[in-house]
Amino acid sequence: MKRNLSLFAAVGVLFLLTGQFQSWNLALQILNIGVISAIMALGVNMQWGYAGLFSTGIMGSVALGGLAVVIVSSKPVPEAWAAGGPRLLLGIGFGVAVLVAAIFAHRKMKPGRARGWTLAAILIGGFFAYRAIFDPAADAIEAFNPATAGNIGGLGLPSLLAWPVGGLFAGIAAWAIGKAVLGLRSDYLAIATLGIAEIVLAVMKNEDWLARGVKNIIDLPRPWPVPYEVDLQKSAEFLKLSSDWGLDATQASTIFVKLLYLLIFTLVLLAVIFLSERALNSPWGRMMRAIRDNEVAASAMGKDVTARHLQIFVIGSVVVGIAGAMLTSMEGQLTPNSYTPLRFTFLIWVMVIVGGSGNNWGAVLGGLLLGWLWLIVENAGPVAMGYITMPMPDGLLKDHLITAAPHLRLVTLGLVLLLVLRFSPKGLIPEK
Repeated sequence: MKRNLSLFAAVGVLFLLTGQFQSWNLALQILNIGVISAIMALGVNMQWGYAGLFSTGIMGSVALGGLAVVIVSSKPVPEAWAAGGPRLLLGIGFGVAVLVAAIFAHRKMKPGRARGWTLAAILIGGFFAYRAIFDPAADAIEAFNPATAGNIGGLGLPSLLAWPVGGLFAGIAAWAIGKAVLGLRSDYLAIATLGIAEIVLAVMKNEDWLARGVKNIIDLPRPWPVPYEVDLQKSAEFLKLSSDWGLDATQASTIFVKLLYLLIFTLVLLAVIFLSERALNSPWGRMMRAIRDNEVAASAMGKDVTARHLQIFVIGSVVVGIAGAMLTSMEGQLTPNSYTPLRFTFLIWVMVIVGGSGNNWGAVLGGLLLGWLWLIVENAGPVAMGYITMPMPDGLLKDHLITAAPHLRLVTLGLVLLLVLRFSPKGLIPEK
């Protein structure tokens, strides 16, 4: 316990030093992203640390969480809905009906040529009929004011409601993926989940009617009770309070907003940790670890391994989806191009490995530590490189070193991973 507390205290010192030598705004921004990353790491730890599922589709769950914020809380676009909304829903419903009909035919008909031809007729004919219904509706929606809208719009509900919806979206997608690929070998599972995550991202980028594609959605509402800095700067009480503390009103407002975000995110993190610890130390958690350690023995004892894998795969994806919705709410915009496997899949995996897979507190430590490292090197790297290259004459080499300094975070990340795997292969806080 003393060692674990010392590790968390050391990470806390890193954030304090960032605030002291950089800025408190930067320190709080990194801390907020670190807390969200810790929640993502907890979701991945459930899949890998509890059950041994090697999924590389984390980016897809994060993106679906962000999409939920757009659908739930962005401003409605009544004109776009009137132009093609009902027909769009009809097309989606028809597409689902075609898939259900194909599944029904596959199950009810005997294997043979007749079943093959029937399935081909249902899928091919259904595809063209679906496009005939869906495409005109999507074109009508995208044609309405494409400079500022061009999408179907959202429901205009509070942003906090989008967080559980983001978990629901990610959970539904995980259930569909799990039903298809959880019977595969671990390496095939990794490849399949990575490919499906890329498909999710490709849909978000190319279907403008959904969330404007690569044109991005901006001005998403903030979650209650986080105010806007401009509103705080107009408040006489806040101006008096910031003056009493000797702070500039602009700086005080941004710090206050980030502190509110930190409070909300920390409450969510504590709730996820509490539930995760209760689940891990319950008979269900012991069963999951038994399946992870020896699937054959667990199956011989009557455990449905595939069903339990699907269960934990969905639960972990739900947690990641909630974190993805939280991140989009904080940023106030959805930018599909920002979702990359390096940031939202492999970095989260490194957090779990460095912190200690199978240990919830280790996942939190890894999320905070690697979240700090990932962002501080990007911000402080050019400054440090400027001092290092100060004796060098001005020229292309010096400019290149300073410009490329943010990419040192990749080298730093790899170095930290190697050191941890060498001296603490089970992570900084190993599983008990």
